[in-house]
Amino acid sequence: MSTSEARQRPAPAKDRAYAFVKEQVLEGVYPGGELLSEGEVAQALGVSRTPVREAFLLLEAEGLMRLYPKRGALVVPVSAEEIHDVMETRLILERHAAERAARRDHAVLSQQLANLLSDQERHVERGNRIGFVEADRLFHKAIVFGMGNAILTRLYDSLRDRQRRMGAAMIARDPSLQARYLAEHRLIAAAIAAGDPEETCRLVEAHLEGAQRDYAPAAGAA
Repeated sequence: MSTSEARQRPAPAKDRAYAFVKEQVLEGVYPGGELLSEGEVAQALGVSRTPVREAFLLLEAEGLMRLYPKRGALVVPVSAEEIHDVMETRLILERHAAERAARRDHAVLSQQLANLLSDQERHVERGNRIGFVEADRLFHKAIVFGMGNAILTRLYDSLRDRQRRMGAAMIARDPSLQARYLAEHRLIAAAIAAGDPEETCRLVEAHLEGAQRDYAPAAGAA
């Protein structure tokens, strides 16, 4: 079989079911606490129940779902403990990364942040909450990746799914938070561009601590 033929072959049904359900969970389309049936997902994808059941098992292993025989699969809500652990890890990494960014030659990073701010503004204008959540994550990721530390980069990237899920749930609950986060991002980017590490750290801490307070009601509601 040629490479082009292999690329044209559709992904196995199990993989398609897994990718579909996981994306819906991370984007908040299937919110925490919702009970899904194999049948409804199978019908949505046009597949049998068997690959959906296999996908549910994989997502249960990742901690995103909890299976109940003959009833379906529960989307596990984001817990207060998970929020605390994720935000504590982010604060440690991002504060260190932002301070280093403000002390180094930050011209390239500043341009990247400016582009990402433009993306966030566009998503807010278009009412694209999912797009904003991803642009928000990429803004923070750019600061961490700017350190050039491969180990810390991999550690931060391992939080990707949790960041997306938490952000989607919180923005869905209160879309007005997008404007505040965008304003805070602008201040962080300006402090980095000005080469002010102390102000950069202060702004990053305030931003992430505020976000943790915002996340808490969403977890309680779930």
